[in-house]
Amino acid sequence: YNAIFVEAEAAGSLMFYGNGAGGNPTASAVLGDVVGAARNIVHGGRAPGENTYANLPIADFGEVDTRYHIDMEVQDRTGVLAAISAVFADNGVSLRTVRQEDGEDTARLIVVTHAAKEATLDTIVAALGELEEVKAVHSVIRLGS
Repeated sequence: YNAIFVEAEAAGSLMFYGNGAGGNPTASAVLGDVVGAARNIVHGGRAPGENTYANLPIADFGEVDTRYHIDMEVQDRTGVLAAISAVFADNGVSLRTVRQEDGEDTARLIVVTHAAKEATLDTIVAALGELEEVKAVHSVIRLGS
């Protein structure tokens, strides 16, 4: 069996497992990779499994549009959401969802954006860090478009 173990704050400890490929399928895949690499060296050609995407340029991730999940700790008082929303609005990024979980003296605020460029999100996160209302930005996760 193969397994992966994940610890998530909201979900706790999770383990996903299933049958592994086994010795023969794994050996076959490795040998196929070696043969493909050898064909490329000897013939300068394309080995099976190579695709047309291999020669495309790599995009500058700062210019890629994607959605983001931002998890932060904020003061639990009136006007905090307005101040945080203004930072996003000032940078042209709209909010898709906002969720707040109460704490003792602070609140956990989770924001999911509509598509935005990573460079813009970097600016937003820096600005959020400057706000008195934001105690900490715990994580920023790309979600895809």
